[in-house]
Amino acid sequence: MRKLIDIDETTLTKLKVISIFEKTSVKGLIENAVQTYVKNKQTSQFNNLSDEEKEDIGMLILMQEADRTEFVSREEIMKILQS
Repeated sequence: MRKLIDIDETTLTKLKVISIFEKTSVKGLIENAVQTYVKNKQTSQFNNLSDEEKEDIGMLILMQEADRTEFVSREEIMKILQS
């Protein structure tokens, strides 16, 4: 996806210098910066959740990974619960 952003000249010059040292393009540098920012925000938001909310998210992830074509009978479930 292409998005145009306005960057002031001072910041653009700094990005060009940093990109030389990092041996990458300014575009790549900005992409990495945005990805890092988003990842840090997600981590921060996750860390601010309560334990119960974290458990709910974990359960949601597990449910999404489950094979929905498999069928488990009631008897199998009861046998597992009695163990």
